[in-house]
Amino acid sequence: MKKNTFNPRRRLLLSSAIGVALASVFPFKVFAADQVLRIGFQKSSTLIIIIKAKGILEKAFAPLGITVQWNEFTSGLPLLEGLNVGSIDFSADVADPVPLFAQAAGAQLTYVAQETPSPSAQAILVPKDSPIRSVADLKGKKVAVAKASGSHYLLLESLKKAGLEWKDIEPAYLQPADGRAAFERGAVDAWVVWEPFVAAIQNSSSVRVLTDGNFAKVGYRRYYLAATSFANQYPNVLKLVVDELRKTGEWVKQNPKEAAEFLGPLVGIDAATVAVANSRRSLEVRLVDAQAVAEQQRIADQFTAAGLLPKKITISDNPIWVPHH
Repeated sequence: MKKNTFNPRRRLLLSSAIGVALASVFPFKVFAADQVLRIGFQKSSTLIIIIKAKGILEKAFAPLGITVQWNEFTSGLPLLEGLNVGSIDFSADVADPVPLFAQAAGAQLTYVAQETPSPSAQAILVPKDSPIRSVADLKGKKVAVAKASGSHYLLLESLKKAGLEWKDIEPAYLQPADGRAAFERGAVDAWVVWEPFVAAIQNSSSVRVLTDGNFAKVGYRRYYLAATSFANQYPNVLKLVVDELRKTGEWVKQNPKEAAEFLGPLVGIDAATVAVANSRRSLEVRLVDAQAVAEQQRIADQFTAAGLLPKKITISDNPIWVPHH
């Protein structure tokens, strides 16, 4: 028989005070027994990919009667749309602008955790022999970038710092695979992208980094999110997931060579390139703090001012998950 997925409308009716007491002592077994935790991820979801390959969550949840279902998405926006429509319960890391665009579209999301800033983990790239020597030289140029990505914000802020506006360039909204193809055939003048795609093209093509997040003071946090209904009903499930994410991030940083050799075949990139990509990301998982929320609001306001978000949003309208002790 097919196992049930988590459903916010499904409530277990406890028939006595003893049942209620047991629910507080054994929250997993009472609220999540014989159910499926559905996790969405994408190719840049480094920690989740490692956790999936090692079966870490399956082992942790098995005694509690919970199984794990994995769902891969091509990019962050479809991933969060999956959360919003109920096809997944928990989202692997997405770049800071992605939840903003999802929220503007009406998604009900809860911020669960963050990876602390990694400003060097995304970059504006140009061909090595390009006459473009500074961000100001991008005026009138065609630039490939994934919409609503961290790179989208990097480009927006870099242009601003260089005295340009969004209208001063010709954006080509392309996901990484198409962006790279356009860049390598000369169909665009520059490409803005994140890791591991930066390290991958540096390893095989003649490219030059025009700038990265340090230039525009773009921190580039990545966020883990859950459907709000799920976060409200299953906080202890989230706590276990966040704990494993934190431990996996620490393992990668403490064992960079071993981690790169393990991850490389999983993402189809050689270990040396993976090691470079990982070195540019913090992979430090923490709870979402006031500083992160304030930064998200600044990013949202910048996109709104540039006419890139359909409406003004307030980040605090999204709940911030806090673990129960």
